[in-house]
Amino acid sequence: MKFPNPVPIEEIARKINARIIGDASSVATGINEIHKVEPGDITFSDLPKYFKKVLGSAATFIILNQETECPPGKVLLICDEPFEAYNQLIAEYRPFRPLRDTLDPSAEIHPTAIIEPGVIIGPNVKIGANTVVKANVVIREYTYIGQNVEIQSGTVIGSDAFYFKKNDDGSYKKWCSGGRVIIEDDVQIGASCSICRGVSGDTIIGKGTKIDCQVHIGHGAVVGKNCIIAGQVGIGGKAIIGDNVILYGQAGLAPRVKVGEGAVISAQSGVSKTIQGGKVYFGTPADEIRTKQRELAALRHLPDFFNVYYE
Repeated sequence: MKFPNPVPIEEIARKINARIIGDASSVATGINEIHKVEPGDITFSDLPKYFKKVLGSAATFIILNQETECPPGKVLLICDEPFEAYNQLIAEYRPFRPLRDTLDPSAEIHPTAIIEPGVIIGPNVKIGANTVVKANVVIREYTYIGQNVEIQSGTVIGSDAFYFKKNDDGSYKKWCSGGRVIIEDDVQIGASCSICRGVSGDTIIGKGTKIDCQVHIGHGAVVGKNCIIAGQVGIGGKAIIGDNVILYGQAGLAPRVKVGEGAVISAQSGVSKTIQGGKVYFGTPADEIRTKQRELAALRHLPDFFNVYYE
């Protein structure tokens, strides 16, 4: 998530009651979770075992709850509750804006776009030329939709990330969602789909991708160009899918997995780890289809094996 304008790090420190270690005259350009950080970003960690990871990341500013050595080019912000500080900054710079009407005045809709009755369009939405949005679609804030896109009825785009921090007492604290959804040109989205915006980064649907009905795409996921995603597929948050991937019906992808370019995932398969492109996969956990077929063939021989073995 980028700030509208660069923010002096001294101002950030005052907001979250933090002590600065490093260059106090620097400015921050954005805030992101560790998976999405870029130079100029703020990120955080409240667990010492992850300090090395955040300090070695691309982020320039790191919120921590313990003082540690500050690497060159970094600025540390030391406060009691880094997660609360992070959430506070997201909520301040990307606040929740409740809908007051079916079309927010800040939305930018191209004159050639077709918006059917019952569509709800939130703040800071952009819709490109020749795009068709069918009845009863909901498009939440900071969704950018390209040209020649078609979105069928009942779909929700830009819903909050399903992302929670577990507290010591077993309860859960919701992460504020400050990310966006970006739908590139020539995408088609079926009925009753849900596409979550990122926690702080972008959920991206690549140019030319076609999505069937009742598909769920989690927060911060990146779907490549010219992909085919059949009905009832579920894609976990921050998953990365390469170009020209095919996901057949009811396939499931775990969070943060990567699917290589040109991979084909057979129906009802479960992808639990990163897989290479250019291959066909099947089963749960998904593996190359020939490997899975040999396993199934071997299983069919088990009854005969046990009859012989226990004679």
